[in-house]
Amino acid sequence: MLVRLRRFAKFIEIHSKFMPKKIPIFEKKNVLVTGGAGFIGSHLCEALLKEAKVICVDNLLSGALNNIDHLLKYPDFVFLKHDINDLLNLESFPELERFKVKFQGVQEIYHLACPTAPKDFDKYKIETLKANSLATKNILDMALQYKARVLFASSSVIYGPRPDSDKFVNEDVQGAFDHLSPRGCYDEGKRFAETMVATYKDFYGLDTRIARIFRTYGPRVRLGIGEMMPDFIVNALDGKPLVVYGDKTFHTSLCNIRDLSDGLLKLMAHPENPGPMNFGSDEDLVLADVAQKIIEMTGSKSKIVFEPPLLFMTQLPLPNITKAREALGWFPITRLEDGLKEMVDWTVANKHVLGIK
Repeated sequence: MLVRLRRFAKFIEIHSKFMPKKIPIFEKKNVLVTGGAGFIGSHLCEALLKEAKVICVDNLLSGALNNIDHLLKYPDFVFLKHDINDLLNLESFPELERFKVKFQGVQEIYHLACPTAPKDFDKYKIETLKANSLATKNILDMALQYKARVLFASSSVIYGPRPDSDKFVNEDVQGAFDHLSPRGCYDEGKRFAETMVATYKDFYGLDTRIARIFRTYGPRVRLGIGEMMPDFIVNALDGKPLVVYGDKTFHTSLCNIRDLSDGLLKLMAHPENPGPMNFGSDEDLVLADVAQKIIEMTGSKSKIVFEPPLLFMTQLPLPNITKAREALGWFPITRLEDGLKEMVDWTVANKHVLGIK
């Protein structure tokens, strides 16, 4: 009898190496957000705190501590200043002991980290290239380690410029653009990152999601970097010209950050990988008209002026969001007027932090 027990124990020891390990979850799931101190990342961290323990990772190249100051007081939130292009060993951080990372690991990873500053685009090309390659590989390897579900924040730029034939794009459209152009590190970088995510899914069986994000606006967008919406508001409050980097025909879509965050959460929570999915507003807007709305809202006497387009600011197609609507029940619900008012109110309330007199 003793010999049989020993043989059975040996059998279990050998074969357990090939059996999937069930990772325990204590109270709440652990969620990692790269680029968590950025515009989109900070709103996502805030929303996630309602259901999870959140690990926010950011090197503060594009992000800012001001975006997450209000979250630092919560015991279920930890900020790690780290460049995700370098390997990240979560178990080496003593501040994560209360998250029981050594035992629980992480259950979900949102990979948002990537520089997005139109005026500083040339300055951070290498960092952009690394974010879409090295950082993405590091995150995918971590997801394998912890058997975590991972969502990659891709971009509408993979579709290329707005086509003349049809301004709407669905997810099976293969965009055409010059991958050797000055913006290739971002545009082709996002496409390569998607390929990496899809390859890890096919080869390793990793549970992945790809969100293709279109232009988004709301509180906490950085100022003075060429993002026209926040600069419109600041300049209107200060009586300065509102600069449109393009001509009077510059069209765009604008999705409110709350709607986008809701969409990303729903995509992550979906029980199966539905494939790449568009997230954005399908309403076509003339940017000069949006600038005029802001002038009227702020009671400003500012004028609208037009300057040559920035390399990073191009007219992009509009998203066909049928897939998100049918698979997730998601679509933008925030009216532009309401979203702009919230953004104006936030800017006025935070003038001292933003350096506006």
